[in-house]
Amino acid sequence: MRNTFTTKFLLVLALFVGQFTFASDSDEKTEEHGKDLKTEIKEYITHHLQDSHDFSLFSYTDENGEHKYIGFPLPVILWDEGLKVFSSSKFHHGETLAEVDGNYYKLYHSKIYKTDAEGTINYDEEHHATNIKPIDFSITKNVVMIIITGLLMLWLFTSLAKSYAKNGSIPTGAGRFFEPIILYIRDDIARPNIGEKRYNKYMPFLLTVFFFIWFLNIFGLTPLGVNVTGNIAVTVSLALITFLITNFTGTKDYWKHQFDPLGDSLPWYGKILLYIILVPIELLGLIIKPFSLLIRLYANMQAGHIVLMSLIGLMFIFKSWLGSPLSFGLAFAISLIEVLVALLQAYIFTMLSALYFGFASEEHEHEHEHEAELSH
Repeated sequence: MRNTFTTKFLLVLALFVGQFTFASDSDEKTEEHGKDLKTEIKEYITHHLQDSHDFSLFSYTDENGEHKYIGFPLPVILWDEGLKVFSSSKFHHGETLAEVDGNYYKLYHSKIYKTDAEGTINYDEEHHATNIKPIDFSITKNVVMIIITGLLMLWLFTSLAKSYAKNGSIPTGAGRFFEPIILYIRDDIARPNIGEKRYNKYMPFLLTVFFFIWFLNIFGLTPLGVNVTGNIAVTVSLALITFLITNFTGTKDYWKHQFDPLGDSLPWYGKILLYIILVPIELLGLIIKPFSLLIRLYANMQAGHIVLMSLIGLMFIFKSWLGSPLSFGLAFAISLIEVLVALLQAYIFTMLSALYFGFASEEHEHEHEHEAELSH
């Protein structure tokens, strides 16, 4: 994403040369657009956090006042009474309409709407767009980074597996770095939380989700301008996979606990009133667990990006030799913390997933054996 060291350095330079989007030294430019500098910065941060149909690394305003974007377009794939495929360059970052087969489409707040030749957007009473939205299967920048991360992981760990086979299970090269991490996930996350009998079948998912989240978080700290794990749709999908695996691999003891949490400790007539309260709580817990996963990852990554971009924006508000370096220093410090947070959030998601898998794998054979010993 743009809030990296390199981009921050460029933004500091922009403070003096007035080249970037909201880095103008003249307040007249913002007045021309009917916006003050704070509003412009807020909109820039909001736009930066959203997914987009093009891969923009950064933008600037040239000497003629023309807005220039550095990046490349991505394919737009729509279903609107048939398949419509075209390049996102037709939108020119939302400034122009895209005409395809006699239909007009407009990119408005990162969403594609069907419009007329004038690009009219209709609104309801709450100022929500009411235009028809075609079904969007586009390859956005988040999708591109997910594909790149998937291919990177496939290449990396396939290469590691081949090197293990050639060297008698002795790690070489990058394997020396990744092997301790893999062993840590196995020995300190999977085994203690899931158990010796069942941990092995969950290991592929735990390793995949850990490195997937970690790599995406690290990509989010690069000048590529991506915020994949700060997208609620991505975190929902990851949490949903954990939810499905947990419940489809749950043992009979796990499901018995959901609907019969008290077991045989009380007669049925003594448990009816308690069950009216306990069973809904247990079933609600099935939803709360994956929700805690998705909201924790989403909120932490989103908040970190907002703080960084806000600190960068303060440099353009202060416009002084004291305030701007201070904001830059704070942003740089937060960037270093974000490197740790990127790893920490991958660890937390993996750890909680292992805990939920452990709950689903629970067996009570040892309890019956203990009761038998007490009876003797």
